Amino acid sequence: MHGPRSFSALRAGLPSLSAKVLTERLESLVAQGLVSCSRSPGFPVRTSYALTSAGLLLRPLLVELYRTGEALLGELPDH
Repeated sequence: MHGPRSFSALRAGLPSLSAKVLTERLESLVAQGLVSCSRSPGFPVRTSYALTSAGLLLRPLLVELYRTGEALLGELPDH
C-alpha cells in the first residue's frame, strides 16, 4: 500500500475478499496500530486507510514472504 487508500480501492485490489472480511481485517490492523483510519467530514463520509510507521516497517518483510510464497507455488504439484 503506497499512501492512503479508500475502502473501495482496497476492495477493488482484493476481489476474492468479501467486504465483510476486509472490514474485519482493517479493523484488526487499525487496533494493532499497523494501519491508520481517517474519515473526511461532510457527506458522504470518506474513509481512507494508510500504513502507520509500524506497518511500513513490516512492509519489506511481507513483500519477501509474498515473493517466497509465489516461488513455492510454482514448485508445488497440481492438485
